[in-house]
Amino acid sequence: MNHYFIIPGYQGSGPEHWQSWIENKESNFHRIYQKDWNNPDMTEWVENVDRAIADFDPQTVVLVAHSLGCLTVAEWVKRYNRKIKAALLVAPPDTEVVKQKIGEHLFTEAPNQRILFPTTLIASTNDPWATIEKSELYAQNWGSEFINVGEAGHINILSGYGEWEQGYEILKRL
Repeated sequence: MNHYFIIPGYQGSGPEHWQSWIENKESNFHRIYQKDWNNPDMTEWVENVDRAIADFDPQTVVLVAHSLGCLTVAEWVKRYNRKIKAALLVAPPDTEVVKQKIGEHLFTEAPNQRILFPTTLIASTNDPWATIEKSELYAQNWGSEFINVGEAGHINILSGYGEWEQGYEILKRL
């Protein structure tokens, strides 16, 4: 049985967000909590990912990341170089936009290394946090399957993504 780990982004994923909806669908979904959703500390966030999955067989671990959570996964790969079953990466933000909107301290450089396990990256053509070209570049660098869902904003509750069946179906195929 797979174990799915929800990794929200900046400000967390509230109860109406698609990550919360997916999390409540099955008992093998686990949310990774961060100390402070509004003041992210990348070192702490990455360590929390590693701690959360440590007791699970890596071949059963699937990460389900949104926004800054995607960059957390990429940074986790860069720091720990561990292999798991797969990851779904939805709406990763441009690190330059993150630096402007959240803080310069989060990244010295974008995590652009190849991810050594299967990943699917889903992005939108009108995401205020990243251009579709930046998302495609992440997918290329990380070795991710790339899915462009068209005009879907940041693929969050503000963009109308609460019960997101398409995302759930993509996740189940990983």
